Amino acid sequence: MRCHIPAARRGPLLCLVPFLWTLALGLWGLSRQDSVWRDEAATWQVAGRSAGEIWRMLGNVDAVHGFYYLLMHGLFEVFGASTTTLRLPSVLAVACAAVCVAVIGRRLAGCWAGLGGGLALGLLPAVQFYLQEGRPYALVAAGAGLSALLLVSLLEDRPGRRTWPRWAAYGAVVLVCALLNWLSLLALPAHAATLWWVRARRGVWLRWAAYGSGAAAGALPLVLFSRGQSDQVSWIPPLTWHMLIGPGILLAIGALGAWADRPDRSRLSAAAVGLPLLAVPQLGLIALSLVQPLFLDRYVLFAMVGLALLIGAALGAAVRACAPRFPKASALLVPGVVAVSVLALLPVELGRRAPASRVDDVLAVAGEVALLKRDGDAVLFVPAARRDTALVSPGAFTGLTDLALAESPVASATLKGEEAQPARIREALLEQRRVLLVTDSAEVAKAPSAERDKAKTAVLRERFAVVEDRQVRGRRVTVYERRD
Repeated sequence: MRCHIPAARRGPLLCLVPFLWTLALGLWGLSRQDSVWRDEAATWQVAGRSAGEIWRMLGNVDAVHGFYYLLMHGLFEVFGASTTTLRLPSVLAVACAAVCVAVIGRRLAGCWAGLGGGLALGLLPAVQFYLQEGRPYALVAAGAGLSALLLVSLLEDRPGRRTWPRWAAYGAVVLVCALLNWLSLLALPAHAATLWWVRARRGVWLRWAAYGSGAAAGALPLVLFSRGQSDQVSWIPPLTWHMLIGPGILLAIGALGAWADRPDRSRLSAAAVGLPLLAVPQLGLIALSLVQPLFLDRYVLFAMVGLALLIGAALGAAVRACAPRFPKASALLVPGVVAVSVLALLPVELGRRAPASRVDDVLAVAGEVALLKRDGDAVLFVPAARRDTALVSPGAFTGLTDLALAESPVASATLKGEEAQPARIREALLEQRRVLLVTDSAEVAKAPSAERDKAKTAVLRERFAVVEDRQVRGRRVTVYERRD
Protein backbone atom coordinates (compact mmCIF):
# COMPACT_ATOMS: atom_id res chain seq x y z
CA MET A 1 0.00 0.00 0.00
CA ARG A 2 1.26 3.45 -0.87
CA CYS A 3 1.61 6.14 1.80
CA HIS A 4 -1.08 8.81 1.44
CA ILE A 5 1.51 11.55 1.91
CA PRO A 6 2.82 13.81 -0.87
CA ALA A 7 6.25 12.69 -2.02
CA ALA A 8 7.79 16.09 -1.22
CA ARG A 9 6.76 15.78 2.43
CA ARG A 10 7.21 12.03 2.82
CA GLY A 11 10.96 12.05 3.32
CA PRO A 12 11.12 14.79 5.97
CA LEU A 13 8.18 13.28 7.87
CA LEU A 14 9.73 9.81 7.82
CA CYS A 15 12.83 11.31 9.43
CA LEU A 16 11.08 13.64 11.85
CA VAL A 17 8.50 11.22 13.29
CA PRO A 18 10.96 8.45 14.39
CA PHE A 19 13.39 11.08 15.67
CA LEU A 20 10.82 12.85 17.83
CA TRP A 21 9.32 9.52 18.96
CA THR A 22 12.67 8.15 20.11
CA LEU A 23 13.63 11.49 21.64
CA ALA A 24 10.42 11.46 23.68
CA LEU A 25 11.12 7.92 24.88
CA GLY A 26 14.61 8.99 25.91
CA LEU A 27 13.59 12.15 27.73
CA TRP A 28 10.86 10.29 29.65
CA GLY A 29 12.33 9.67 33.12
CA LEU A 30 15.83 10.66 31.97
CA SER A 31 17.16 11.27 35.50
CA ARG A 32 15.92 7.87 36.78
CA GLN A 33 14.93 9.58 40.04
CA ASP A 34 18.35 11.24 40.27
CA SER A 35 20.23 7.95 40.31
CA VAL A 36 23.61 7.10 38.78
CA TRP A 37 24.99 3.58 38.77
CA ARG A 38 28.60 2.38 38.88
CA ASP A 39 29.27 2.27 35.11
CA GLU A 40 27.93 5.78 34.64
CA ALA A 41 29.87 6.91 37.72
CA ALA A 42 33.06 5.96 35.88
CA THR A 43 32.06 8.23 33.00
CA TRP A 44 31.10 11.02 35.41
CA GLN A 45 34.28 11.05 37.45
CA VAL A 46 36.64 10.67 34.47
CA ALA A 47 34.85 13.32 32.39
CA GLY A 48 35.36 15.74 35.28
CA ARG A 49 39.15 15.51 34.95
CA SER A 50 41.27 17.61 32.62
CA ALA A 51 42.14 16.29 29.16
CA GLY A 52 45.74 15.73 30.30
CA GLU A 53 44.64 13.78 33.37
CA ILE A 54 42.35 11.63 31.24
CA TRP A 55 45.17 10.93 28.81
CA ARG A 56 47.46 9.83 31.64
CA MET A 57 44.78 7.56 33.04
CA LEU A 58 44.24 5.85 29.69
CA GLY A 59 47.80 4.59 29.81
CA ASN A 60 46.84 2.52 32.86
CA VAL A 61 43.17 1.70 32.53
CA ASP A 62 40.07 2.01 30.32
CA ALA A 63 41.86 2.92 27.09
CA VAL A 64 39.02 1.23 25.21
CA HIS A 65 36.71 4.07 26.32
CA GLY A 66 39.23 6.88 25.97
CA PHE A 67 37.64 8.59 22.97
CA TYR A 68 34.26 8.57 24.70
CA TYR A 69 35.70 9.99 27.93
CA LEU A 70 37.32 12.87 26.04
CA LEU A 71 34.04 13.56 24.25
CA MET A 72 32.13 13.62 27.54
CA HIS A 73 34.82 15.80 29.10
CA GLY A 74 34.12 18.41 26.44
CA LEU A 75 30.37 18.23 27.09
CA PHE A 76 30.84 18.49 30.86
CA GLU A 77 33.05 21.55 30.34
CA VAL A 78 30.40 23.27 28.20
CA PHE A 79 27.15 22.17 29.87
CA GLY A 80 28.24 21.17 33.37
CA ALA A 81 28.07 17.79 35.11
CA SER A 82 24.50 16.50 35.44
CA THR A 83 22.47 13.41 34.63
CA THR A 84 21.10 15.25 31.61
CA THR A 85 24.56 15.99 30.20
CA LEU A 86 25.57 12.42 31.03
CA ARG A 87 22.68 10.71 29.20
CA LEU A 88 21.38 13.09 26.55
CA PRO A 89 24.10 12.13 24.01
CA SER A 90 22.82 8.53 24.14
CA VAL A 91 19.23 9.69 23.64
CA LEU A 92 20.16 11.79 20.62
CA ALA A 93 22.30 8.98 19.22
CA VAL A 94 19.47 6.43 19.32
CA ALA A 95 17.12 9.02 17.80
CA CYS A 96 19.57 9.45 14.92
CA ALA A 97 19.85 5.66 14.57
CA ALA A 98 16.05 5.51 14.31
CA VAL A 99 16.18 8.02 11.45
CA CYS A 100 18.76 5.87 9.65
CA VAL A 101 16.54 2.81 10.04
CA ALA A 102 13.56 4.74 8.71
CA VAL A 103 15.44 5.98 5.66
CA ILE A 104 16.91 2.56 4.85
CA GLY A 105 13.53 0.89 5.34
CA ARG A 106 11.77 3.37 3.08
CA ARG A 107 14.36 3.01 0.31
CA LEU A 108 14.37 -0.78 0.39
CA ALA A 109 10.87 -1.80 1.50
CA GLY A 110 8.56 1.20 1.29
CA CYS A 111 7.14 3.98 3.39
CA TRP A 112 5.45 1.85 6.05
CA ALA A 113 8.52 -0.36 6.50
CA GLY A 114 10.65 2.71 7.14
CA LEU A 115 8.18 4.22 9.57
CA GLY A 116 7.63 0.91 11.40
CA GLY A 117 11.34 0.20 11.74
CA GLY A 118 12.16 3.72 12.88
CA LEU A 119 9.48 3.60 15.58
CA ALA A 120 10.40 0.06 16.64
CA LEU A 121 14.05 0.75 17.44
CA GLY A 122 13.39 2.82 20.56
CA LEU A 123 10.92 0.25 21.88
CA LEU A 124 13.31 -2.71 21.86
CA PRO A 125 14.02 -3.62 25.53
CA ALA A 126 17.81 -3.71 25.08
CA VAL A 127 17.76 -0.33 23.37
CA GLN A 128 15.53 1.14 26.09
CA PHE A 129 18.15 0.21 28.68
CA TYR A 130 21.05 1.93 26.89
CA LEU A 131 18.90 4.75 25.53
CA GLN A 132 19.38 6.48 28.91
CA GLU A 133 22.88 5.28 29.71
CA GLY A 134 25.95 7.44 30.15
CA ARG A 135 28.14 5.03 28.20
CA PRO A 136 29.21 4.84 24.52
CA TYR A 137 27.03 1.97 23.27
CA ALA A 138 24.16 4.11 21.96
CA LEU A 139 26.63 6.27 20.04
CA VAL A 140 28.00 3.15 18.37
CA ALA A 141 24.45 2.17 17.38
CA ALA A 142 24.02 5.55 15.69
CA GLY A 143 27.26 5.01 13.80
CA ALA A 144 26.15 1.54 12.74
CA GLY A 145 22.92 2.97 11.38
CA LEU A 146 24.76 5.69 9.47
CA SER A 147 27.36 3.31 8.00
CA ALA A 148 24.58 0.95 6.87
CA LEU A 149 22.76 3.87 5.25
CA LEU A 150 25.92 4.96 3.43
CA LEU A 151 26.49 1.39 2.22
CA VAL A 152 22.92 1.17 0.89
CA SER A 153 23.30 4.45 -1.00
CA LEU A 154 26.54 3.21 -2.54
CA LEU A 155 25.04 -0.11 -3.58
CA GLU A 156 22.12 1.69 -5.23
CA ASP A 157 24.41 3.95 -7.27
CA ARG A 158 24.86 3.49 -10.99
CA PRO A 159 28.37 2.70 -12.26
CA GLY A 160 30.36 5.78 -13.23
CA ARG A 161 29.08 8.14 -10.56
CA ARG A 162 31.54 9.78 -8.19
CA THR A 163 31.32 7.84 -4.94
CA TRP A 164 34.61 8.43 -3.12
CA PRO A 165 33.22 11.11 -0.75
CA ARG A 166 30.62 8.68 0.55
CA TRP A 167 33.15 5.85 0.76
CA ALA A 168 35.41 8.17 2.74
CA ALA A 169 32.48 9.03 5.01
CA TYR A 170 31.76 5.32 5.38
CA GLY A 171 35.33 4.60 6.46
CA ALA A 172 35.34 7.57 8.85
CA VAL A 173 32.11 6.45 10.52
CA VAL A 174 33.39 2.89 10.94
CA LEU A 175 36.63 4.26 12.44
CA VAL A 176 34.81 6.53 14.91
CA CYS A 177 32.63 3.62 16.01
CA ALA A 178 35.73 1.48 16.52
CA LEU A 179 37.31 4.22 18.66
CA LEU A 180 34.16 4.22 20.80
CA ASN A 181 34.09 0.41 21.02
CA TRP A 182 36.38 -1.62 18.80
CA LEU A 183 34.01 -4.60 18.84
CA SER A 184 31.88 -2.49 16.49
CA LEU A 185 34.30 -3.63 13.78
CA LEU A 186 32.09 -6.72 13.68
CA ALA A 187 29.84 -4.57 11.49
CA LEU A 188 32.39 -4.94 8.68
CA PRO A 189 31.82 -8.70 8.15
CA ALA A 190 28.09 -7.98 8.39
CA HIS A 191 28.44 -5.52 5.52
CA ALA A 192 30.51 -8.09 3.63
CA ALA A 193 27.63 -10.54 4.00
CA THR A 194 25.32 -7.90 2.51
CA LEU A 195 27.66 -7.44 -0.46
CA TRP A 196 27.74 -11.19 -1.00
CA TRP A 197 23.95 -11.41 -0.68
CA VAL A 198 23.30 -8.86 -3.42
CA ARG A 199 26.20 -10.01 -5.63
CA ALA A 200 27.89 -6.65 -5.54
CA ARG A 201 30.13 -5.62 -8.40
CA ARG A 202 33.87 -6.16 -8.18
CA GLY A 203 34.51 -2.42 -7.96
CA VAL A 204 32.21 -2.14 -4.94
CA TRP A 205 34.01 -5.01 -3.23
CA LEU A 206 37.39 -3.38 -3.82
CA ARG A 207 36.29 -0.01 -2.48
CA TRP A 208 34.62 -1.58 0.55
CA ALA A 209 37.77 -3.58 1.28
CA ALA A 210 39.98 -0.50 0.93
CA TYR A 211 37.98 1.86 3.11
CA GLY A 212 36.98 -0.83 5.60
CA SER A 213 40.60 -1.95 5.95
CA GLY A 214 41.66 1.66 6.42
CA ALA A 215 39.19 2.06 9.27
CA ALA A 216 40.32 -1.20 10.87
CA ALA A 217 43.97 -0.18 10.53
CA GLY A 218 43.21 3.16 12.16
CA ALA A 219 41.68 1.38 15.15
CA LEU A 220 44.37 -1.32 15.36
CA PRO A 221 46.68 0.56 17.77
CA LEU A 222 43.76 0.99 20.19
CA VAL A 223 42.83 -2.69 19.86
CA LEU A 224 46.37 -3.85 20.58
CA PHE A 225 46.95 -1.42 23.44
CA SER A 226 43.61 -2.14 25.13
CA ARG A 227 44.34 -5.87 25.00
CA GLY A 228 47.06 -5.15 27.54
CA GLN A 229 44.33 -3.97 29.91
CA SER A 230 42.18 -7.08 29.42
CA ASP A 231 42.09 -7.72 33.15
CA GLN A 232 39.32 -5.10 33.23
CA VAL A 233 36.94 -7.64 31.66
CA SER A 234 38.18 -10.60 33.70
CA TRP A 235 34.92 -10.49 35.69
CA ILE A 236 32.84 -11.48 32.64
CA PRO A 237 31.74 -15.10 33.12
CA PRO A 238 32.52 -17.81 30.55
CA LEU A 239 29.96 -18.42 27.84
CA THR A 240 27.18 -20.84 28.83
CA TRP A 241 24.21 -22.23 26.94
CA HIS A 242 21.67 -20.12 28.82
CA MET A 243 23.47 -16.97 27.65
CA LEU A 244 22.58 -17.93 24.09
CA ILE A 245 18.83 -17.94 24.70
CA GLY A 246 18.46 -14.19 24.19
CA PRO A 247 20.50 -14.02 20.97
CA GLY A 248 18.65 -17.11 19.71
CA ILE A 249 15.27 -15.45 20.21
CA LEU A 250 16.45 -12.27 18.49
CA LEU A 251 17.81 -14.21 15.54
CA ALA A 252 14.53 -16.11 15.23
CA ILE A 253 12.57 -12.84 15.20
CA GLY A 254 14.98 -11.43 12.64
CA ALA A 255 14.64 -14.51 10.45
CA LEU A 256 10.85 -14.13 10.48
CA GLY A 257 11.21 -10.50 9.48
CA ALA A 258 13.57 -11.47 6.65
CA TRP A 259 11.14 -14.15 5.46
CA ALA A 260 8.27 -11.64 5.47
CA ASP A 261 10.36 -9.32 3.29
CA ARG A 262 10.62 -12.15 0.69
CA PRO A 263 13.97 -10.93 -0.61
CA ASP A 264 15.25 -11.65 -4.10
CA ARG A 265 18.70 -13.22 -3.93
CA SER A 266 20.23 -10.59 -6.21
CA ARG A 267 18.18 -7.59 -5.05
CA LEU A 268 19.18 -5.11 -2.37
CA SER A 269 16.50 -5.51 0.29
CA ALA A 270 15.83 -4.81 3.95
CA ALA A 271 16.60 -8.45 4.69
CA ALA A 272 19.93 -8.26 2.86
CA VAL A 273 20.99 -5.37 5.11
CA GLY A 274 19.18 -6.13 8.37
CA LEU A 275 19.73 -9.85 8.81
CA PRO A 276 23.55 -9.76 8.52
CA LEU A 277 23.71 -6.68 10.77
CA LEU A 278 21.65 -8.54 13.38
CA ALA A 279 23.27 -11.96 13.11
CA VAL A 280 26.95 -11.49 12.26
CA PRO A 281 27.97 -9.28 15.24
CA GLN A 282 26.26 -11.58 17.73
CA LEU A 283 27.73 -14.72 16.20
CA GLY A 284 31.11 -13.02 16.03
CA LEU A 285 30.97 -12.06 19.71
CA ILE A 286 29.99 -15.62 20.61
CA ALA A 287 33.01 -16.91 18.68
CA LEU A 288 35.34 -14.43 20.42
CA SER A 289 33.89 -15.43 23.79
CA LEU A 290 35.02 -19.00 23.20
CA VAL A 291 38.59 -17.66 23.29
CA GLN A 292 38.11 -15.07 26.05
CA PRO A 293 34.83 -14.40 27.88
CA LEU A 294 33.42 -11.19 26.38
CA PHE A 295 29.76 -11.94 25.91
CA LEU A 296 27.80 -8.88 27.01
CA ASP A 297 24.81 -7.69 24.99
CA ARG A 298 25.89 -4.06 25.18
CA TYR A 299 29.02 -4.77 23.15
CA VAL A 300 26.82 -5.55 20.13
CA LEU A 301 23.91 -3.24 20.89
CA PHE A 302 24.33 -1.86 17.37
CA ALA A 303 22.95 -5.17 16.04
CA MET A 304 19.52 -3.96 17.19
CA VAL A 305 19.59 -1.58 14.21
CA GLY A 306 19.35 -4.65 12.00
CA LEU A 307 16.51 -6.09 14.09
CA ALA A 308 14.52 -2.85 13.87
CA LEU A 309 15.00 -2.80 10.10
CA LEU A 310 13.67 -6.37 9.83
CA ILE A 311 10.69 -5.57 12.05
CA GLY A 312 9.92 -2.62 9.81
CA ALA A 313 10.16 -4.82 6.73
CA ALA A 314 7.71 -7.29 8.27
CA LEU A 315 5.27 -4.49 9.10
CA GLY A 316 5.57 -3.14 5.57
CA ALA A 317 4.84 -6.58 4.15
CA ALA A 318 1.80 -6.90 6.42
CA VAL A 319 0.46 -3.55 5.19
CA ARG A 320 0.90 -4.62 1.56
CA ALA A 321 -0.88 -7.92 2.24
CA CYS A 322 -3.86 -6.20 3.92
CA ALA A 323 -4.19 -3.28 1.51
CA PRO A 324 -6.14 -5.03 -1.31
CA ARG A 325 -8.94 -6.21 0.99
CA PHE A 326 -8.81 -3.64 3.79
CA PRO A 327 -7.33 -0.45 2.31
CA LYS A 328 -8.44 1.87 5.14
CA ALA A 329 -7.59 -0.50 7.96
CA SER A 330 -4.14 -1.22 6.52
CA ALA A 331 -3.21 2.43 6.97
CA LEU A 332 -3.74 2.00 10.72
CA LEU A 333 -1.72 -1.20 10.99
CA VAL A 334 1.69 0.30 11.83
CA PRO A 335 0.36 2.92 14.31
CA GLY A 336 -1.83 0.22 15.88
CA VAL A 337 1.05 -2.24 16.30
CA VAL A 338 3.22 0.50 17.83
CA ALA A 339 0.44 1.48 20.27
CA VAL A 340 -0.12 -2.14 21.32
CA SER A 341 3.65 -2.61 21.74
CA VAL A 342 3.88 0.43 23.99
CA LEU A 343 1.14 -0.96 26.22
CA ALA A 344 2.54 -4.49 26.21
CA LEU A 345 6.03 -3.23 27.05
CA LEU A 346 4.86 -0.74 29.67
CA PRO A 347 6.30 -2.78 32.58
CA VAL A 348 9.64 -2.87 30.77
CA GLU A 349 9.48 0.84 29.99
CA LEU A 350 8.73 1.75 33.60
CA GLY A 351 11.32 -0.67 34.92
CA ARG A 352 14.10 0.69 32.70
CA ARG A 353 13.43 4.19 34.09
CA ALA A 354 13.57 3.15 37.75
CA PRO A 355 16.76 3.12 39.86
CA ALA A 356 16.15 -0.58 40.53
CA SER A 357 16.90 -1.33 36.86
CA ARG A 358 20.61 -0.94 37.69
CA VAL A 359 22.61 -2.89 40.22
CA ASP A 360 23.29 0.14 42.42
CA ASP A 361 23.07 3.91 42.85
CA VAL A 362 26.16 5.87 43.85
CA LEU A 363 24.21 9.07 44.54
CA ALA A 364 21.69 7.53 46.95
CA VAL A 365 24.35 6.10 49.26
CA ALA A 366 26.22 9.42 49.17
CA GLY A 367 23.10 11.04 50.59
CA GLU A 368 23.08 8.52 53.43
CA VAL A 369 26.72 9.25 54.18
CA ALA A 370 25.97 12.98 54.38
CA LEU A 371 23.27 12.26 56.97
CA LEU A 372 25.29 9.85 59.10
CA LYS A 373 28.75 11.42 59.18
CA ARG A 374 30.15 13.46 62.08
CA ASP A 375 33.18 15.66 62.37
CA GLY A 376 36.33 13.60 62.80
CA ASP A 377 34.86 10.41 61.28
CA ALA A 378 36.80 8.23 58.87
CA VAL A 379 35.55 6.33 55.82
CA LEU A 380 36.48 3.04 54.16
CA PHE A 381 35.42 1.52 50.85
CA VAL A 382 35.07 -2.23 50.22
CA PRO A 383 35.95 -2.97 47.51
CA ALA A 384 38.06 0.07 46.62
CA ALA A 385 35.97 0.60 43.46
CA ARG A 386 33.12 1.80 45.69
CA ARG A 387 35.12 4.98 46.14
CA ASP A 388 33.24 6.12 43.02
CA THR A 389 30.53 7.33 45.42
CA ALA A 390 32.92 9.92 46.88
CA LEU A 391 34.32 10.82 43.45
CA VAL A 392 30.89 11.60 42.02
CA SER A 393 29.55 13.29 45.21
CA PRO A 394 32.61 14.75 46.96
CA GLY A 395 30.49 17.19 48.96
CA ALA A 396 28.82 14.35 50.85
CA PHE A 397 32.25 13.18 52.08
CA THR A 398 33.60 16.56 53.15
CA GLY A 399 35.25 16.25 56.56
CA LEU A 400 35.75 12.48 56.33
CA THR A 401 39.22 10.95 56.29
CA ASP A 402 39.73 8.24 53.64
CA LEU A 403 41.89 5.93 55.74
CA ALA A 404 43.02 3.52 53.04
CA LEU A 405 43.79 6.00 50.27
CA ALA A 406 47.48 6.51 49.64
CA GLU A 407 47.25 8.28 46.27
CA SER A 408 44.15 9.84 44.75
CA PRO A 409 42.64 8.56 41.48
CA VAL A 410 43.83 11.68 39.64
CA ALA A 411 47.34 11.54 41.07
CA SER A 412 47.67 7.81 40.42
CA ALA A 413 46.02 8.07 36.96
CA THR A 414 43.55 5.33 37.86
CA LEU A 415 39.80 5.00 38.34
CA LYS A 416 39.79 4.22 42.06
CA GLY A 417 43.14 5.47 43.39
CA GLU A 418 45.98 3.58 45.03
CA GLU A 419 45.46 2.25 48.55
CA ALA A 420 48.04 1.76 51.30
CA GLN A 421 49.40 -1.61 52.33
CA PRO A 422 47.20 -3.75 54.65
CA ALA A 423 49.41 -3.15 57.68
CA ARG A 424 49.23 0.62 57.22
CA ILE A 425 45.45 0.47 56.82
CA ARG A 426 45.14 -1.59 60.00
CA GLU A 427 47.33 0.85 61.92
CA ALA A 428 45.33 3.87 60.76
CA LEU A 429 42.04 2.15 61.50
CA LEU A 430 43.02 1.34 65.08
CA GLU A 431 43.52 5.07 65.72
CA GLN A 432 39.89 5.86 64.87
CA ARG A 433 36.87 5.92 67.13
CA ARG A 434 34.14 6.09 64.45
CA VAL A 435 34.27 4.76 60.89
CA LEU A 436 31.78 4.71 58.01
CA LEU A 437 32.06 1.71 55.69
CA VAL A 438 30.66 2.08 52.16
CA THR A 439 30.13 -1.21 50.38
CA ASP A 440 27.59 -3.20 48.37
CA SER A 441 24.22 -4.16 49.77
CA ALA A 442 23.81 -7.65 51.15
CA GLU A 443 21.99 -8.84 48.00
CA VAL A 444 24.93 -8.16 45.67
CA ALA A 445 27.95 -8.07 48.02
CA LYS A 446 30.78 -10.57 47.53
CA ALA A 447 33.27 -11.74 50.11
CA PRO A 448 36.39 -9.53 50.12
CA SER A 449 39.15 -11.00 47.96
CA ALA A 450 41.87 -8.34 48.10
CA GLU A 451 44.20 -8.42 51.10
CA ARG A 452 43.54 -4.75 51.80
CA ASP A 453 39.78 -5.36 51.96
CA LYS A 454 40.29 -8.37 54.21
CA ALA A 455 42.36 -6.23 56.57
CA LYS A 456 39.65 -3.55 56.69
CA THR A 457 36.83 -5.96 57.49
CA ALA A 458 38.91 -7.95 60.00
CA VAL A 459 39.73 -4.91 62.12
CA LEU A 460 36.16 -3.65 61.99
CA ARG A 461 34.86 -7.03 63.08
CA GLU A 462 37.38 -7.44 65.91
CA ARG A 463 37.58 -3.93 67.40
CA PHE A 464 34.41 -2.10 66.36
CA ALA A 465 30.67 -2.45 66.86
CA VAL A 466 27.90 -1.58 64.41
CA VAL A 467 25.80 1.37 65.56
CA GLU A 468 24.00 2.19 62.30
CA ASP A 469 23.40 0.23 59.11
CA ARG A 470 21.50 1.46 56.06
CA GLN A 471 21.03 -0.11 52.65
CA VAL A 472 19.75 1.84 49.69
CA ARG A 473 19.56 0.97 45.99
CA GLY A 474 22.24 -1.70 45.91
CA ARG A 475 24.70 0.00 48.25
CA ARG A 476 25.25 0.01 51.98
CA VAL A 477 26.73 2.37 54.54
CA THR A 478 27.53 0.99 57.99
CA VAL A 479 28.66 3.10 60.95
CA TYR A 480 31.17 1.47 63.31
CA GLU A 481 32.32 2.70 66.74
CA ARG A 482 35.22 1.41 68.81
CA ARG A 483 34.10 -1.04 71.49
CA ASP A 484 36.38 0.52 74.13
